[in-house]
Amino acid sequence: MMKIAPGQIDVLVRVLSDKGYTTIAPTVREGAIVYDEVHAASDLPVGFGDEQSSSSYRLSQSESREMFGFAVGPQSFKKFLFPPRWKILSAIRNDGSIEFDSGSTPSGESAEKFAFIGIRPCELQALRIQDKVFLGGAYQDIQYKQRREKIFVVAVQCGKPASTCFCASLNSGPRAESGFDLALTEVIDGDGHYFVVEIGSDSGRSVMEGLDCREASEAEVEKAHRVTETAARAMKRNVDTEGLKELLYANADHPEWEAVAKRCLTCANCTMVCPTCFCTTVEDTTDLAGANAERWRVWDSCFTAEFSYIHGGSIRATPRARYRQWLTHKFASWVDQFGTFGCVGCGRCITWCPAGIDPTEELRILRGTAQAVSTKE
Repeated sequence: MMKIAPGQIDVLVRVLSDKGYTTIAPTVREGAIVYDEVHAASDLPVGFGDEQSSSSYRLSQSESREMFGFAVGPQSFKKFLFPPRWKILSAIRNDGSIEFDSGSTPSGESAEKFAFIGIRPCELQALRIQDKVFLGGAYQDIQYKQRREKIFVVAVQCGKPASTCFCASLNSGPRAESGFDLALTEVIDGDGHYFVVEIGSDSGRSVMEGLDCREASEAEVEKAHRVTETAARAMKRNVDTEGLKELLYANADHPEWEAVAKRCLTCANCTMVCPTCFCTTVEDTTDLAGANAERWRVWDSCFTAEFSYIHGGSIRATPRARYRQWLTHKFASWVDQFGTFGCVGCGRCITWCPAGIDPTEELRILRGTAQAVSTKE
């Protein structure tokens, strides 16, 4: 592992930019941590922290020198690989003929290259899950694939989880062991402030050659490990995953679904902030002259009545049915589809739910009062 001074983060941004990457990192906008293009370390939320709880999010600012002293905001890096709106087709009438244009990048042309700086371990796990969704089956999402293949990942190991985080119980944080080109651990020790850097790829090693760095000492590496160990112990929420899929399948008629439905607003906030949800719909538009038509892929949610509409109406017409669908998919049928849970424990769904619904608590209630799960074949 290597050690760099905080000033080298500015150099890191410049080196990645010189290599043709659009550098995306946390920054502050409209009272929240968001992910956007940055051009220097000064664009990072230096000195900012966040206070999160059920239905509550606030930024706080201090004289701290920390660059990554916060957890996660309402956005995830998902939006750069799987945009909220994507034009998948356009058709233009021209002198009696119709010209079609696909939204994917044509073969031989270069898709935009992103460098994700400050991606958290839970979000790295979310990327792996989305890889299974978009790339793991018989049919691959070309737009996602073209962007995914070109990203450079600079992870930041978590030191200060929010009170809504529960990634440790899902083995998706607070420390990332793989899936990155570089991984930074920010250490502030007395008067000292530095980053311990783990190199995860040849591309990462090439970038480090442009930085002023040295080998980290054993004591410095130990302090870096202590940062994430402390974060794991600080998490108060958790999910007991033992037999969870079977538990949910056996309790489709549990009364708790009705209890939570009385609170749920079906606003879809939980799915919009989730780094793994992938539901979409298709919108077709035309201009008034009928000369131009477009088809767009747009984020959707299983909490909307229209999402499950088929001939005759919605098959999930009630909040009870929609919440049950969402939670059961995340922790049961997602496992059958993709071999993993659809949740990474980032806690966004708790923070941004206006009704204060906590999935970890709902699962705890279900487990504590559940119908016995049959073990018969």
